[in-house]
This record gives sequence, C-alpha cells and structure tokens, in this order.
Amino acid sequence: MLLLFLALRAFGNLSLAWGTKHLPETLAADPLVYLRSMMDPFVALGIVMLILALLARLALLSVADLSFILPMTAIGYLLAALLGRFFLHEAVSPQRWLAVALIFGGAALVSGTPQNTTGRVEDRK
Repeated sequence: MLLLFLALRAFGNLSLAWGTKHLPETLAADPLVYLRSMMDPFVALGIVMLILALLARLALLSVADLSFILPMTAIGYLLAALLGRFFLHEAVSPQRWLAVALIFGGAALVSGTPQNTTGRVEDRK
C-alpha cells in the first residue's frame, strides 16, 4: 500500500506539473482559469492520481502510526526530485539533492522502527 501511495503521489504531481507547464495561460486569481486547466488531460490525470493517493494514505493511516507513515511517505520527495530532473528537465541544485538525501536518510531511520506502537483503537477498549 505504501508503494502504491508513493507512486500515485509522485506521478500525480508529475502529471500536474507537466500539464500546467504546457497550458496556454498562466494560472492566477481567476477561478475560471483553474476550471479550464482541469480539462487538460495531464492535469485531469494528475488530479485523479492524487485523489487515489489520498485514499491510499487513509488506508495506510488505518493500520500504522502517523509518526511512521509520514516519514515513510517522505521518500516521495526523492521520487519528485528524480522525476522533475529527468522528465521535466529541471535543474536540481546540489543543495536540493542534499536536502533530498537528508529526508531519505530520515525515512530510512524510521523504517527500522515498529509500524504500530499503540495498537488499534478497538484493541484498547
């Protein structure tokens, strides 16, 4: 479920970024511009994938601690940097790579801890 969440969030954000970078007009304060942008296939796909990612996160939170899930899902920042670099041809500075490495290291530390330290709510009653 964690891998599904990470993939949906990373590729959903990639799809949104790709779609919005290719829109004919810049998104601004006008809500109609946002509504029109949702008709772009890449933007629409990104929205759907991010909705599915939210549902996957809900499922994850039902079986594991928040203090475990959030750091583990931070691995998505590594995926975002890689996708931005290779698919969107963004320049990722050494400082950004260092930040991503620190986040990834924190997630690696958390991965060695138990997923659930409190038990389910029904089990405590």
